[in-house]
Amino acid sequence: MNSIKYFFQFIIIILFLIFFKLLGLNYSTFLSGKFLRLIGPLFRSNRISHQNLIKAFPNLDKNQRQKILDNMWNNYGKILAEYVFIKKFRNSTKFSNKIIIENQEELEKIKDKNEKVIFISGHFNNFELMAMHIEKSGIDLAAVYRPLNNYFLNPIMEKIRKKYICKKQIKKGISGMKQLLIDFKNGYSIALMIDQRVSQGIKVNFFNEKAFTTSIPAQFVKKFRVKIIPVYIERIENTKFKLKFYKALQFKEEDTIESITLSLNKVLEKMILKNPDQWIWTHNRWK
Repeated sequence: MNSIKYFFQFIIIILFLIFFKLLGLNYSTFLSGKFLRLIGPLFRSNRISHQNLIKAFPNLDKNQRQKILDNMWNNYGKILAEYVFIKKFRNSTKFSNKIIIENQEELEKIKDKNEKVIFISGHFNNFELMAMHIEKSGIDLAAVYRPLNNYFLNPIMEKIRKKYICKKQIKKGISGMKQLLIDFKNGYSIALMIDQRVSQGIKVNFFNEKAFTTSIPAQFVKKFRVKIIPVYIERIENTKFKLKFYKALQFKEEDTIESITLSLNKVLEKMILKNPDQWIWTHNRWK
């Protein structure tokens, strides 16, 4: 049954992507955003998103939650359309003004020192552009990703990511963790999202609710004394973004894996609070 469902999803999405390419960036992001905003509430994940918002913002009323989710689905649609133009985001000079960089000097210092760091973020807006810019800045980078459930679409997505976003993609999981260690020891910095639920994580507070959270960054801090650089991206106009690199977080020798992981969740919370409708609420974060 899943194979049939995934196949039809694959066909529909491929047809949409072809249509978007013919329309061009501005028209396709506009229409895709409106379309996802229309059909998003029909998905099961919309109910999960409502539940997540109640946990994170218990004082919001139903209309306020719905407004956040409407904008989230609209943003989701824009991201889908933007995958068609990811090559231009990476290579075209016409697209160079679409990403404003704040604190590029942080990347330049890392590159000049040939330093290995851990970049952390969440699924904010077009999150793919973060790893893309880090690699474009001349930093050897390994990016951790979660394969799509749809095994017809996933090979296409992996190809796009490896070709235009970040050449070294590490699949989430135990085998991926082993590869991550190898790449780190070989001089690669690491980029990973810390906002998804993970079965191998630890339970720490996230918006005052216990949530399974990856402890990978904290483990690297304890073992290698590596720096943690938070990264945030926001959509400031239809197809224009602001990408911010924070200064390295400082941790003490006595900090534990649990306390470091909690600190990183607090950083993530502040990012979400800045633009709640630009975070993807559909993950079953507190399951």
